[in-house]
Amino acid sequence: MMFAVRLRSFLLIALLPTLAGCGALGALGDASTPLDVYDLRAPQGAPVVQGGPLARDVTVELPTTSGVLQTDRILIRPDALQAQYLPDVRWGDEVPVMAQTLMLRALENTGGLRYVGRRPLAGSGDFAIVTELVDFQAELTGAEGAALVTLRMTSRLVRERDASVVASRTFVATAPAGSTATAALVDAFDRASDQWLVEFADWVMTSLGRRLVPA
Repeated sequence: MMFAVRLRSFLLIALLPTLAGCGALGALGDASTPLDVYDLRAPQGAPVVQGGPLARDVTVELPTTSGVLQTDRILIRPDALQAQYLPDVRWGDEVPVMAQTLMLRALENTGGLRYVGRRPLAGSGDFAIVTELVDFQAELTGAEGAALVTLRMTSRLVRERDASVVASRTFVATAPAGSTATAALVDAFDRASDQWLVEFADWVMTSLGRRLVPA
């Protein structure tokens, strides 16, 4: 009997940290609020390659970036040194993952490559695209209630065989938003990303020896 009492006491003590953790998780769940989700897509009707795809495999690596962009929240800067996030909304993925997906789709839509993906086929590919995401935010301007979306990325096209940089470029795309309302800001993000992705896809294919033509 004494052994059973001691066993129950031991089990209760052992479970206390777990129960406390469950309570904390429950409180966190109660405090969380569902966020509206927004997504960006590669531009439709963008230029394409004529004459069939190149016999080239291209890997688009996950972009590197700063801590404030390692999130699925929509970044807005009241000034150059301050970072805030739009309340009650988020992107469908963390910003680096979303940027990687957009670059993949833009290259796929050109029809100019044998393969493009997040990882190389059969362990190695022909080229890799290495990107640093510098800016992906809305910035408040001097005009009352207005903002400017700025996307800035540094990209390098690297030949896998010898790890040499074939081409590099910094892309800067901007789009004004008439207000700081979420719909206006997301629309500006969409317009800026369209500009960036068209230039990005053209740069990659031109660097590989193929020019794009209107669809």
